[in-house]
Amino acid sequence: MNQPEEQNELHEHFRYVAHEGQEPLRVDKFLMNFMENATRNKIQQAAKDGNVLVNDIPVKSNYKVKANDIVRLVLAHPPHEQLLVAEDIPLDIVYEDDQVMVVNKVAGMVVHPGHGNYSGTLVNALIHHCENIPMNSNERPGLVHRIDKDTSGLLVIAKTELAMEKLSKQFFDKSTKRIYHALVWGNVKEDSGTIEGNIGRSLKNRLQMSVFPEGDFGKPAVTHYKVLDRFSYVTLVECQLETGRTHQIRAHFKHIGHTLFNDERYGGERILKGTTFTKYKQFVDNCFNILPRQALHAKTLGFVHPTTGEFMEFNSEVPADMKECLDKWMNYTENQRA
Repeated sequence: MNQPEEQNELHEHFRYVAHEGQEPLRVDKFLMNFMENATRNKIQQAAKDGNVLVNDIPVKSNYKVKANDIVRLVLAHPPHEQLLVAEDIPLDIVYEDDQVMVVNKVAGMVVHPGHGNYSGTLVNALIHHCENIPMNSNERPGLVHRIDKDTSGLLVIAKTELAMEKLSKQFFDKSTKRIYHALVWGNVKEDSGTIEGNIGRSLKNRLQMSVFPEGDFGKPAVTHYKVLDRFSYVTLVECQLETGRTHQIRAHFKHIGHTLFNDERYGGERILKGTTFTKYKQFVDNCFNILPRQALHAKTLGFVHPTTGEFMEFNSEVPADMKECLDKWMNYTENQRA
C-alpha cells in the first residue's frame, strides 16, 4: 500500500550559498561550520540517507563544496522551530496597540525557537499573547529584528501583516533608531568613533562572528559609539547601530581590542585588563557572578508607527544585574583614586 504523498515530503532545515571565496571543502565540514549543535556523525548519516543536497542533487559526505554552491539539508519532518507551541510566559510589555508591541526582553530569554531551544522563547510567549500574529520571511511570528539570548532590552513586534511589511522595510532601510549600552574591557581611547568592517561567520570558530575589513566576505556593518564613563580597566559605551548584523556590537568591539565584559563566546569572561593582585581577581569574579552574561543592553528603540506615521521612541532602564556591576566598578575606581 502506497504512503500518502505528503508523508514523503522533505522539509528544508538548512540552506546556505557558498560565498565567492569558498575554497573546496568537504560538505560535512562545511555544514559543521554553519550549523550550531550539529555533530559530524549526524551530518554524515544525513548525507548517507540522501538528505544533503548541493544544487538540488544528493551528495555524499566527501563532496567538495565550491563557490556559489547551494547547500541544503532536508529531512522528513518540519524543523522543530516551525512546530510552535503557545506558552503563557510573562512579558514586560512597554507599549501595545492593534499594530505593534514593544517588549523589554529579559536576559536569558531566547527570541525564537531553534536548535536546542524549542520552548520558553519570546515567540512562544507572543503566540500565546496575540491571535493571528503574522509570520516574517523566515516563518517566525511577529519578529522584525532580534537580540541575543543574553542581551537584555527592547524589541518591537509586528501584530499585523501591514506592520510586518512597514517595520521590516524600516530595518532594511536602516531608518530605525537603536541605541545600546555596553561595558567593554580596556580604556577606549577615543571619546567617540565609528567601527566599520564586514561581519560574517568566523572561519575558525563557527559560533563566533568575525570582522573582515577588506574583501567581499561577510556583510557591511557600521557601529557608532561614544564613551559614557571610564572605570579603571573597563569602559561604558553607548552604541548606535547603523546596521543590524548578528553579534554586531560584540564582534566589532572585539575587533578593536575591547571585548564585551563577561562575553563568554568572545573571550570576555577572562580578565583581559587590570592588575595581577589576588584582590582584583576576586573583585572581577564577583562582578562576573553579579552579571553572568555579556554586559549589553538594548536601551533605546525608535521607529515610525506603521499606520499613524508618528515617530515613536522608547527607552528602558539598564537592568539590575548590569547596574549592580557598573556600581561595583564605579566604587572600585573611586577607591583607587582616593
